[in-house]
This record gives sequence, C-alpha cells and structure tokens, in this order.
Amino acid sequence: MNVLKFLQNFEVALSMLEVYNEQVRDLLTKEFPKGGLAVRQHPTSGHFYPQGLRIVPVGSYVDIEHRINEGTENRTIAATNMNITSSRAHTIVTIYFNQIIKNDLGETKKTSVINLVDLAGSERISNTGVTGDRLKESTNINRSLSALGNVISALVDISSGVKRKIVVPYRDSILTKLLQNALGGNSKTIMIAALSPADINYDETLSTLRFADRVKRIKNVAVINENPTEKLIRQLKEENQRLKLLIETGNYNLQLDVKPGMTDQDIEIVRKQMEEEINLQIQNNQKTLQDSNISWDTKLKNAQLDDNNSSTSLKSTQSDQIVPYLANLNEDPMLSYIICHYLHTDEITIGSRDCTIYLNGLSILERHAIIRHSNTNVYQLIPAEATAKIKVNGYNLTGDIFLHDKDRILFGANHLYVFLNPKEQKESPADLPNIITWEFAQKEIAKIKGYSFGNNLSIEQEVVQEKILNLLPLLSEVNAISEELNKYRTFEIILMPISSWDGISIKGSKVMIRMKNLISHNIWYWDDMKFFNRSYIIKEHYQKYLDGEEEILYIAKEDDPFWEPAEDILLGTANLFVQSLAYLLDFNDEITITDYKAKQGRISVHLSPCLSNGQILTEEHFIDQPDELLDKPYYFKVTLNHIEVHDERYDKGLRIRYKIFNELEFSETNIVCRHATCARLKQSRTVTIPNVDDDWLTFFENGCIIFQIFAVQEESKSSANLFKMTTRDLKLLEQKQEDANLTPVNHQNTTLPSDSKLKAELTLLHKKYIRLEQKEKRIQQLCRDWENHNDYAKFYKLVSSIVFSSGTKLKPGPNAEKTENNMEIYLFGVEEQEYLDDAGRSDLEKQKYWDEYYTKMATKQRRVSLSYRVSTRRPTLIQRSSNSGSNLLSIVHESDGNEQSHEGRISAAHVDNVYLNERPTTPLWKRTVKSGNHSKTNDAKRLSTNHEKNSTTCVIQ
Repeated sequence: MNVLKFLQNFEVALSMLEVYNEQVRDLLTKEFPKGGLAVRQHPTSGHFYPQGLRIVPVGSYVDIEHRINEGTENRTIAATNMNITSSRAHTIVTIYFNQIIKNDLGETKKTSVINLVDLAGSERISNTGVTGDRLKESTNINRSLSALGNVISALVDISSGVKRKIVVPYRDSILTKLLQNALGGNSKTIMIAALSPADINYDETLSTLRFADRVKRIKNVAVINENPTEKLIRQLKEENQRLKLLIETGNYNLQLDVKPGMTDQDIEIVRKQMEEEINLQIQNNQKTLQDSNISWDTKLKNAQLDDNNSSTSLKSTQSDQIVPYLANLNEDPMLSYIICHYLHTDEITIGSRDCTIYLNGLSILERHAIIRHSNTNVYQLIPAEATAKIKVNGYNLTGDIFLHDKDRILFGANHLYVFLNPKEQKESPADLPNIITWEFAQKEIAKIKGYSFGNNLSIEQEVVQEKILNLLPLLSEVNAISEELNKYRTFEIILMPISSWDGISIKGSKVMIRMKNLISHNIWYWDDMKFFNRSYIIKEHYQKYLDGEEEILYIAKEDDPFWEPAEDILLGTANLFVQSLAYLLDFNDEITITDYKAKQGRISVHLSPCLSNGQILTEEHFIDQPDELLDKPYYFKVTLNHIEVHDERYDKGLRIRYKIFNELEFSETNIVCRHATCARLKQSRTVTIPNVDDDWLTFFENGCIIFQIFAVQEESKSSANLFKMTTRDLKLLEQKQEDANLTPVNHQNTTLPSDSKLKAELTLLHKKYIRLEQKEKRIQQLCRDWENHNDYAKFYKLVSSIVFSSGTKLKPGPNAEKTENNMEIYLFGVEEQEYLDDAGRSDLEKQKYWDEYYTKMATKQRRVSLSYRVSTRRPTLIQRSSNSGSNLLSIVHESDGNEQSHEGRISAAHVDNVYLNERPTTPLWKRTVKSGNHSKTNDAKRLSTNHEKNSTTCVIQ
C-alpha cells in the first residue's frame, strides 16, 4: 500500500472596508479615491469584489488586532475629515484562510473566507422618517439595509421551498453585492444581534430580533473549496487570453446590454464601459498571477515592512510616554483616543497643507493653528489666522492661550481633541472627569452657548438634552458647509415650548432648528428629524463638491437641500389666562407676543361671559364659587381688538389662530396688517359650552388660550450688494447687530407666569376683596342692629345668609321677616338702578327674567325656591310652597304693611297668567332707608340711586 507524503502550509490575510452612502472605502490605506472603490463582478464565478482592495497578509492574532486598529484609525480620520457619521456606515472585516497541501500529486489549495459585518444601527432607520419634507435621504443606510432585508426574505423563501425560482436581488445595493457569497453562496451565516435593555428602545429591539429570526431561517449547503493550484493558475491564464482576444476582435459587442430606444451615443457609452471593465479584469488576473509567484514568507515580510507607524498611531515609543500629545474625541467611544499627535518639537503647525499635524475638513484653514513649546512643560496655542475657528474648553479662542492637562480643543467644525500632558497630570478637579469624553466636551460647548444641563432630570428633559448634544456637532458642520458653498443660510437650535408650537397648553419643550436666509431674512423652523434628513443630504452634496463635481453648486433650487419655499412663520404666541370666566367676570387686556427669546409685539383681547344670544353679562353676575357653574350651559365671547408687531419686516401680513381647551380645529382670522405693522381687528366669536363639567372648571382656573401669530413671508428680490458679500461676511455682520441689540438668551426653558396671568389674578382678587368687604360691613351693621336682641337663632340665620351668599345681589335686609325658606335681597348702586328701570317700565319679560335669575341663585344656596317680589301699594306676591312633591303657589297681598293671603292650586304652566292677571299695571316700589335701628318707607314711582346705606329691599319667598 502506497502512502502519499504531504506538507501543509497555512496562509491568513485580512482586508477591512467600509460602505458609506453606497461607496466603498478601503480602511487599510490612507488614500481615499473619489467615489470610492469600484465594485466589479467576476466574469467566471459571478461574485462581486471591490477593485483595488488591499488584502494584507498577517502572521498572528496580534497582527490581526493591529490591522483592525489601523483600519479603525483610518476610519476615524475619514469620519472627521469627510463628515461621516460612523454609526451610519457598514464595516466589513474579511479574514482569508488558505490551506495549501503539497504531496506527490501536486499542490492543492483549500480556501475559506470569514466576513465579519458590523451593520449600521437599525434604530436609526425607525427614527429617520421625515413627514412632509420634499427631499428624502436617498443614499444612506436605509437603502442598504432595506436591500439586505429583501435579500434575506428571498433566501428564506428559497430555503423553505415557498418560492424555488425567485431571483435574489443582490444587485440592489453595494452591501448586498459584497455579501452575496456570504449570504447565499457556499457559506454558513451567523448573526449576532445587539439588543438594548432600555424600555425606550423596545421597538428597535423587537425589530432587531425579527431581523435575526429571518436570518437564521437561511439554509445553505456548504462544501469545501478545494482546487489544485496549477488548475487555478491555468484557468487565470486562459481567462486572460480570452479577454485579450475579445478586445482585439471586438466580439464583446455581442455582450453589450443594448435596450430598445437607446441611441448610437448611448450604445457607444455602454461599449466603452464594457471595454474598461474587460481591461480592469485583465489587470486583476495579471496581478493574481504575479502574486502566485511570490512566496508567502516574502509577502508577509513585505507587509511588515510597509507597516510604517505614522505619528498618529497610538503605538508610541518609551520616550513618548512623557511627551504631551493631542488625542481625538469621537461620538463613538470606540473611536476616541485612537488618533494621537505627539508634540515633540518646539513649534507644531496645524492645518490642511504643509503642516506638522495635517487636518482636513470643514472650516480648517491651510495654516490653522500653532502650538509652541518655549519653556519647560509650557505649551502655548496660537491661532494662525484671525479667522481660524478654535474653541478651548467651550470658549472661542481669539488670542494666545497656555494649555493645561485635559484642556478640550475644537479645531474647525468637528476636529475635537483633548490635550494631555503626562508631566502635568495630577488629580482631576471636581468639575472634570478622570477621562474626558466626547459627550462631556459637547455639554461644555452647549453650556457656553446658554443651554442648561443638570442631574435629576425627568425622562422628557433627558430626551431633550440628548437631542441637543447630538444636534450641536451636526449643526456646526452644516453651518460650515453653508459657508464653504456660500449658501447664505444659518442654522441654530432653539427650545420652543410645545404649547407655543401646538397651540395648546402642554408642558415641555420641543427641539427645533431655525434656518434663516441671510439675504431675504426669511425664517423656517424644522424639527430635529427633518434637520437630520437634510443634513445628510447636505453632506452628500458637499462630498460631491470635494470630489470635483462643481455642477452641484448649480443644481435646481427644488433639489437644493438648503432651499425652502417661502411659508408663513410662527412669529410668536400670546397667552390669555381665563381665570375670570370661572367667576362670570370679563377680562380685557393687551397681552405680549413673545417668541423663544424676545418680545415681538402685543395684541388686545377681550374675554367676556355672555348669554346665548351674545349679550355681555355685567359684573352683577359675579359668583363666589366656580362650582356654581357645574351642569349648566355656558357662553363666552372672545374678541380680538388690536394687534401690533415691532419688526417692520413682517409688514406683508399677519394671521392669528387659536383653539380653546378640547377643540380639534383652530379658529383663524383673515390676513391683516398688509403693508403695516399694526391693525384693528374687531373679530370675535362666541364659544358655547353645552354643559360645564369639572374639566372645564379646571381649564377656567388654570388654563389659558394660546394665540399663535403667523407672519406672511414672500420670496422678494434682494439688493444686489448683499450677493457681493459672502455667507461668512453676512454672518459676522448679523452677529454684530444682534450683540448690540439683544440681551443674552438662556435656553433653560424656564417658564414664569405671564403678565396676562398676573393681571387676571389681580382683577379677580380685587373683586373678591370688594365682595368680602361688603360682607364684613353688613355683618358689622347686623351686629349693631341686633345688639339688644336676644333672638340669637334669627341673628344666626341673618349672618349665615350673608356668609353663604353668592353674587352682589344676595344680601339680607335687617327688618324683613324671615322664614325657613324665605330670603331677602339687597340691591346697591348700578344694580339697583337697573332693577328699578326694568320694573318702572312694567316690562313683564324683564320681570320674568329677574324672577328666573333669582330662583337659580336661591336654588344654588339650597333654598327650596326663590322668586323676587317688590312691595307695592297693593302688590301680588307669588310664594312657592316648600311642600315636596307639590306645586302650590300662594297669592299674597300686601296693604299698608299688613299682609293678607289666600292659597290656590296653580300649575307651573299657568305662572304667566298669574303675572298677567294679578300684577298691578303700575307698581310702586318700597324704599328702605336704614338709619340706626329704625327704618322708614318712601313710596315713589321712580327712585334714584343713593349711597350704599340706602337700598331697595325685595322680599324673596
């Protein structure tokens, strides 16, 4: 039996790439070609591969770790220079393992490839939906992950036998092209799902689990990739000969993908693309053949020689351990402290060209900053240009500064570093953490800008804080791009009360982005999701500009992410507190119109209770207790009288809208103030509440009506002189004007009671004070009147009727006889005159109105019934019996102070007849004048109003 002798060799290599915005970037090289690496399809195997991807031989696990760190470092540099958000990029680390077996029969190679894929966070997908935005983020992770999901669904259908002949859509994205062999080829697929235990990430976690569940249903049958080496080399040579023959003979024209309707010019373009791909394939095969002639040991040695550690590598020499350096900070903690610039020399220049430390990206000048080392352990940071944007510990740097350990430095828009000095290191101050993080540095910048952060925050406040921290660096980048592309736009974060934006009383703040056109001064408000969407499109356009596609500067405005059509802008809001309605009082005031940081004008509003027909109620209907309104209909009128705004730019028109309590639709005025900044409105509406419940009372006591004032904006022609200035010049000019005119803004969103609320409360307190003062005087008078009486029970009833009375009419008279169910009212001033005027005209409708009104008042005081009657020479009084379950009315006559009565059964339906038949046509009224302990009667047809001690007394039965 012959036994074959064999020798085994193992070869391991590694590649690392990133897919961002449908572009492939090789992370094991510092060169990033424009447009990324081209993805080709192998003509024989059909697999897709990145043209020119660097595959590096590795000899140990340490080498693998080192290469991954190198790729991470290059990824960090690219993310900073090219404004890439790492969480939105897919990273693929591929390990190639070859087993080469040599025996008497020849050489055989077994090949295995492991693809480690770090997908962009799926939680970003669910949160980037933007409603109402005309532009959608087209080339981002949405496309890649959506295509990946479709591929997995198709593979699951094939594995389960549901659809055998389905076409798997690998070509829909770059990511799925590169993973074709890993997902549906000769492979096995394992997915590791990263889950969040936080309840606020429930939806994202569930989505990830569902995604993983679909992946595990893919079933592939993997076989060993084993081929003789000589056969592989022979196949490559034959393939090259075939491709060269195609080029020479032009037979590839038969393979052109010519579609109906294509012109000759289109066909020529396709022919050139095909020829280019064939040439690239020949070059790739030739390179593979050349590599096959080089021994593995030589390849490994060359790779180690090429691995020259740059000055930015974390690997440092022993001497570097005591040299101060700059370490990068990144939003992704895994990418922080990856780049280290050691400050070896006495002068270190920082910039985008011919500098010691090379930085590239937004707002980085060719010569941006200088770090000088003059004395022992003293390092000085100096702006190289007056326009260089540098922040140190959150503050703008305008001159020289000495650096200290753990100082935070921001160069340009997004190069964030921490200065570390091992010679100066000591225990951190109380306000500094032991390790400086990106989040700490961003919070510091936000605090300097006026945003307030603290501990023990509510969930809503934490969400707002997180949004601000995520938006600030993105906002800085977009503003820098606006300057670079000269788009005449500025962006800033504002905290707008939710109540102002939604027009209803809701606590909390909404994070908004304010975009301003520096030429027309038009303003737009975007929510954070719309800004996120636009910012990625803006960065895509900027990247195309850097790649040399200058036509991006001249695209149609409809495709420009910086452009928005003119729309009405929320100028500000005015809050009218409605506490007076709970007491049947009107409220008339000029309330201030404010936006998120300043007063913008004022609006005059009149709030008044009324009848169903719109007739305004007078102060005599004032009530002490709001619960008297329960279970009754209620009407009030909202009248807009006048409006005035301060800014003359808003003279193209204003409109006002508001909604009350639980209304679903806004009430909106017509456009006013055209070509002016003030106008009389005289617009009103009557609000009907069918039945007042506790919710309405709560609204009356604590709620307010929020008036939203919108200003009309138009796309008007601007001065040509403004277009001669750059975006940066206009921003500086505007900043100077704002610094001169405005006070600092605190973005803490502290809400203080408005002037309107204070005025409403003051008016109400004044009314209550008058009411209590009247009660006090009346009780004092009663005490004097009953000083020598011993009938305390009767005295108690009189005092109780005062204490528990409601409104200005329920006041007892001292000399009227009281029974269990009788009460006497006491009229003063204007109320008395109105009462007498109505009675003097013998208006039965008015008399009936007074009767019904007092009945309701007495019922509320828990009397059996109440109807007003005033004594005349021979009046007829109607007295309702207190017997439960009956409707007995007593006809009571009065003559010279002596009362005679007889009873009869009269139904409630015949009350009007009693008024008509029994009431004298010319009633005379009894006037009671109190003087000490005596009273006298003054009969007259018409009586005038006197001071408070003189009054008209009405017996209530």
